[in-house]
Amino acid sequence: MKLSLGPLQYFWPRATTLAFYRSVADWPVDIVYLGETVCSKRRELGFRDWLALAEELAEAGKEVVLSTLALVEAESELGVVHRQVGNDRFMIEANDLSAVQLCRERGVPFVGGPSLNVYNHRALAMLVEDGLRRWVPGTEQGRVLLQEMREAMAADEKPMPELEMLAWGRLPLAWSARCFTARALDLPKDQCGFRCIEHPEGMPLSTREGEPFLTINGIQVQGSEVIDMAPLRDELAACGVGVLRISPQAEGTAGVVGRFRQALDATELPQPLGPPSGYWDGLPGKAALAMAVATGAA
Repeated sequence: MKLSLGPLQYFWPRATTLAFYRSVADWPVDIVYLGETVCSKRRELGFRDWLALAEELAEAGKEVVLSTLALVEAESELGVVHRQVGNDRFMIEANDLSAVQLCRERGVPFVGGPSLNVYNHRALAMLVEDGLRRWVPGTEQGRVLLQEMREAMAADEKPMPELEMLAWGRLPLAWSARCFTARALDLPKDQCGFRCIEHPEGMPLSTREGEPFLTINGIQVQGSEVIDMAPLRDELAACGVGVLRISPQAEGTAGVVGRFRQALDATELPQPLGPPSGYWDGLPGKAALAMAVATGAA
């Protein structure tokens, strides 16, 4: 089983982002995803900057994948996707169907990102024919669905792509044309002032009763809890998952990577540091969190 560092979900200053990824060269991760996936207005780093980081990490022995936007709304954004797909060296994580189409037209193999909304084996088989080589199932897709997909693909004699699952980080739940961060600060989206850079792990959103509920991250909504799937290593492997994804956080990501590497190399499973994804077992998030609290994981 391999480890990957997923694309950065948050908006960090340029110097912080560059320093973070240059330190990644020495981390025990196999795959690194680079690029802006949430909001095209986040331009601290441009395409050339990401490409330069990709070259540095590739020289350090990492498999580098360039990630595209999850929500493409303008010709300028589509132009960036064109440049990414046409880079002629690094694989693409296609996070919407426009990126899939461009990869198919150029004959470029790609990773299917978690925002592609693939829910049945026929859609997955079609994407494999288009060039999909690795698939990151969406947040809400758990063990039962993966097992059904694998069985259906085998029954139709279709090749199953490599599977990658988010194993650490806040669950990305939804994207919108509206900016939740700007709205929370009573700002128009087009005059947001890039205020999400002030929230390196998003803005916490609570219920009226003061309970943690969601995390606001620009046009993206995430869960409030950081999930930990490391203790489910064997279950994930039994479902065909070959890559565990760690989502970058502002603090402690290097330690998380080290812990996951130990978890993959050890015979014993690690103690949980947070709740698992409730979607994995088809449980409501509150139920998964309650179970984690009961076992001392949260």
